[in-house]
Amino acid sequence: MADRTSSRPKKVKKASVQASAKVSLRKTSTSPPSRKVREQGGAPVGAAQPSGKHFLSDKVSHFTESVIREMTRQAMLHGAVNLAQGFPDFPAPAEVKQAAQQAVAADLNQYAITWGAKNLRNAIARQMGVWQQITVDPEKEITVCCGSTEAMISTLLAVSNTGDEVVIFEPFYENYGPDSVLSGARPKFVKLHPPTTDGGEWTFDEKELRRAFDKHTQAIILNTPNNPTGKVFTRRELELIRDLCVEFDVLAITDEIYEHILYEGTEHISLVSLAGMRERTVTINGMSKTYSVTGWRVGWAVAPEKITNAIRKVHDFLTVGAPAPLQEAGAAALSMPAEYYVNLAKGYRVRRDHLMPALTAAGFQCFRPRGAYYVMTDISAFGFKDDVSFAKYLVEEIGVACVPGSSFYRDPHQGARQVRFAFCKKPETLDEAARRLAKLAG
Repeated sequence: MADRTSSRPKKVKKASVQASAKVSLRKTSTSPPSRKVREQGGAPVGAAQPSGKHFLSDKVSHFTESVIREMTRQAMLHGAVNLAQGFPDFPAPAEVKQAAQQAVAADLNQYAITWGAKNLRNAIARQMGVWQQITVDPEKEITVCCGSTEAMISTLLAVSNTGDEVVIFEPFYENYGPDSVLSGARPKFVKLHPPTTDGGEWTFDEKELRRAFDKHTQAIILNTPNNPTGKVFTRRELELIRDLCVEFDVLAITDEIYEHILYEGTEHISLVSLAGMRERTVTINGMSKTYSVTGWRVGWAVAPEKITNAIRKVHDFLTVGAPAPLQEAGAAALSMPAEYYVNLAKGYRVRRDHLMPALTAAGFQCFRPRGAYYVMTDISAFGFKDDVSFAKYLVEEIGVACVPGSSFYRDPHQGARQVRFAFCKKPETLDEAARRLAKLAG
């Protein structure tokens, strides 16, 4: 294929794709208000003038707005097929929607208990016993939040102090780095290396992981199945992480939102189920991915009582509580039969195997996911200077939106040859994406 580094895409009508770069902060002007401003009700003549403060927290200079959600805006702007943001474009289960409708009709429309409706907390505790063989007290160890996103930031704010360090595997879901910064902690990244053979696994260097742990390490964030790589951590890998947490007295915060989306017989193992981890693990999950309701924003954190008390304090003053009728629907969703989860995984495997051949035919090198509903790809064959320029070309000229790989790395250069696609879409959506992607091979 011809080198497209010099291609000149059509003019973008608004801000284009941004890589993971620091936000530039501009100080407020220190010039005095004009006479016209003063006459229209500005500061009176002789009043103290602005001091030159920029009125912004230094924390926000360390990250940008979400690149993933920016790519959705770009897809809408250019009429592209959105394979960037991970939300399904097909209906949620009828039973779950009906439960929400019934809850609204029954006037369950006021505040639920701050840390979660009793029916939902009971359902979460019951399912933790079924899925992870862990006994959980729904009154003392569960906090229902506005999505797993809020559960994560509430947890980090509850357990982190200035000077603490949080270990994060990269590529990482883009919220983890900013969440650590907002909580006052410093993220330390451990690299996941892409497969070197077709069908291989993402791996990490055990020595590098050990070096990341020291006396300042407060927590490690573990996302399995992993977004964006689709990696499912093995029992051996989890035992290594467990051993380091115990040795260095570190808390594990696990994001298990994709636990039911697994392929080829891959097993999801919750870190909390391993010996020695019950009292040092916060398990985060939610409704979004399993029940195709990403807009409902109902998630939860399960933790030992002392940590739960701290999470509940933060959660209370962040959001007060998750939507009451949707929590009742969550209790119904968690009562779905085992067959539902089997079919869920089968459906996503079909979608994965639908999209990946189209990507390969178009010229991408695909890294086959073992779980979740994303596929990371290598774009070296296309000759673009980096992932951002390629993603810009793809959304504007080809009509397909992806996520630049650099948004998942601390150093954008590490992801400059990668982009991520989401396949949680209807077959006809994937067909249209494949049709458009075929133009890359022309």
